[in-house]
Amino acid sequence: MHSLKIIIIGAGIGGLTAGIALRQAGYEVEIYDRVKELRPAGAGISLWSNGVKVLNRLGLGEKMAAIGGIMNKMQYRSLTGELLNDIDLQPLIEEVGQRPYPVARADLQKMLLEAYEGEVKLNSKCIGVEESENNVTAIFENGHRATGDLVIAADGIHSTLRKYVLGEEIHPQYGGYINWNGLVETSEDLAPKNTWVVYVGEHKRASMMPVAGNRLYFFFDVPLPKGTPSEPQNYRAELAEYFKGWAEPVQTLIKRIDPMKTSRPEINDVGPLDRFVRGRVALLGDSVHATCPDLGQGGCQAMEDGLVLTQYLLTTNLGVEYALKRYEAERKERANAVVMKARKRAEMIHGKEPEITEKWYQQLAQESPLEVTGAISKVIMAGPLH
Repeated sequence: MHSLKIIIIGAGIGGLTAGIALRQAGYEVEIYDRVKELRPAGAGISLWSNGVKVLNRLGLGEKMAAIGGIMNKMQYRSLTGELLNDIDLQPLIEEVGQRPYPVARADLQKMLLEAYEGEVKLNSKCIGVEESENNVTAIFENGHRATGDLVIAADGIHSTLRKYVLGEEIHPQYGGYINWNGLVETSEDLAPKNTWVVYVGEHKRASMMPVAGNRLYFFFDVPLPKGTPSEPQNYRAELAEYFKGWAEPVQTLIKRIDPMKTSRPEINDVGPLDRFVRGRVALLGDSVHATCPDLGQGGCQAMEDGLVLTQYLLTTNLGVEYALKRYEAERKERANAVVMKARKRAEMIHGKEPEITEKWYQQLAQESPLEVTGAISKVIMAGPLH
């Protein structure tokens, strides 16, 4: 295909990764975002090996390694601190050929922004698209119009372009729990070095994961009704109440969090959807398959999207719409499976059916570490880069 011009709406993980991949493929790319300044949503993210491989493929492996935390082990503990399972991640790393990297979102976004050789046009809210025979135009609230060969809607879980592609309004679905997350300094009284520790009990979770810069990315999960209000000044007191009687490191963590720098999203997902594409417009990332974070695959799936879309554009001469159809077929199967798996896991962890959660707790204590890493490996290896 001739040198294409591609308009990307959204400068999150998905939009930036796609922009980098498409630029490297020799295409002209413009990225727009509605925000006045780019601030990452949430404090951290676990990038499993499939996401890291996409970055390696784009030549960003060393930069990723520099900002990623070294995570050699994963421990599950009961709420009172008994060790349920101690999982060495080395077998997983060898099986899939890449170590995972937990990372602070701000570090990841900064790295992707620096790797994207172009400016991101901020303060540009896309409100619609118009397609003609040979091109497509993104229309912005400020009156700007950007015309290209295709538009990629990487505009997140509250996507404005999703309705255009699907022909109907789809609303995110509440995943059943609220998640407090942020960063604290590493210390031995919180978690052993290079170890991801997850405390589980009462359908809740408290988790700490190493990221670069001697920090831990933490999160707390509590199943609560949708719309439960809260202000940062109350976070500590509420968490102390929700996690009353939990192990000492959990109590220490609650005391050390900075409430003003703690995010508290309600967890939602989108999908599985049966359309990712309409004409010259392709949905990418959270706009089409927002995922409960219970598999750590949301960001990874968006990264895979960008790479696969680029590959199909590069390898056909039957035109843009044909390439997008092939992207849709491959990503629909892959990403929808992850959305469903993550939702099932969210429900299992957070007591949607209490007896299933109880069974999971028992299983954690009996499961061999290789079964755990085997399950993670299966998800990773189902992606485009084996």
